[in-house]
Amino acid sequence: MKMNLLVVGGGGREHALAWKLAKSPLVERLLCAPGNAGIEAVAECHPVAVDDIDGLVALAERENIDLTIVGPEVPLTLGIADAFAARGLRLFGPSAAAAQLEGSKAFCKEILDAAGAPTAAWGSFDDPLAAHARIDQFGAPVVIKADGLAAGKGVVVATTLEEAHRAVDEIMVDRLYGAAGRRVIVEEFLPGEEASFIALTDGHTVLALASSQDHKRIGDGDTGANTGGMGAYSPAPVVTDEIHDFVMHQIMEPVVATMRERGIVYRGVLYAGLMIHAGQVRVLEFNVRFGDPECQPLMMRLESDLVKLLLAVVEERLHDISLEWDPRAAACVVLAARGYPMTAEKHVPVFGLERAAVRQDTVVFHAGTGRSPQGQVVTSGGRVLGVTSLGATITDAVNRSYVAVSDLSFDGAQWRRDIGHRAASVRAIARA
Repeated sequence: MKMNLLVVGGGGREHALAWKLAKSPLVERLLCAPGNAGIEAVAECHPVAVDDIDGLVALAERENIDLTIVGPEVPLTLGIADAFAARGLRLFGPSAAAAQLEGSKAFCKEILDAAGAPTAAWGSFDDPLAAHARIDQFGAPVVIKADGLAAGKGVVVATTLEEAHRAVDEIMVDRLYGAAGRRVIVEEFLPGEEASFIALTDGHTVLALASSQDHKRIGDGDTGANTGGMGAYSPAPVVTDEIHDFVMHQIMEPVVATMRERGIVYRGVLYAGLMIHAGQVRVLEFNVRFGDPECQPLMMRLESDLVKLLLAVVEERLHDISLEWDPRAAACVVLAARGYPMTAEKHVPVFGLERAAVRQDTVVFHAGTGRSPQGQVVTSGGRVLGVTSLGATITDAVNRSYVAVSDLSFDGAQWRRDIGHRAASVRAIARA
């Protein structure tokens, strides 16, 4: 039986999901809310905001949606899964209780400790003076995190005590990230290389996706401010078979079991941000949705039917599923607007999309795009496009993406020139 599907979101991650879902023979109609100028090529876009839970419920009921797939974290923390379940509507994504893993960094750390999963030493503070005192105890470098959601930007890796104290004041006193800064986490600095370990779980079985790695800093050489992500690639050579097995058995499965013991059956994406150093792994954070931009190379590589995979999660039969991956690597290069990550110049015309679209094994996923009154594609957010390619190696995939980047232009565009640099010297391809 063919199905009507709804994707919630309007970024590069959601474009990648919609692009992959549209390929399934199980799909009758594919809708997206609110979507963007790229998503409209594969789905019917409806102007309902991601935080309008009542509006999304109404849309799903009106359009006879059989399954809703939630992209961003905000509607999940607002309880969209609970609202849909109350109306008998099927949705892929964790409940509000489960989404606290991303919605509150203090809650995440508590679960990690309860599960016996390795993580950095930490403290949680709602009083700036207490946070300042803990910083002095830790010394520099030290990590300061806003407890709540801050669109991937509420983390400061402070190399000096002065920088750390300033971060606490900006987050807690100046409220740079709004309500997300009512509480901060002061955390031990962990050296090493970051990797994204993304899995699906139905609350019992945990099924790992292909390994991936992103680039969070705005500038080449991992310099400058944190962003939502300036590029990504898959597989991640740093995730060896041994590390993969350790993460599954010592982190992912114990966390799911700990949540279940607390009466929270976690169904959806479970995404661990890892720090790997000298063969040792510790968890930096959890996210409760697909990474962005990691989702883009993952969807390019996934050969299995995504609809069947998501249904297995919702119906708690993930144990029946095995995954097939394209053996090639994939890489995504993000083009961002002038001013990102703090601001973003909008309504700037985008050129070259037609040229880039004909590049073999390359897809330009739209993130922050819209249309002018005349129908021209224009910028509408910080991260504008995610140019994603397949290649025999990570280096080959990256190079293909950069060729397509050269087709594209908009005033003020910025992108990193070193995506995949950490993997460039690694010959072996990691576990698929």
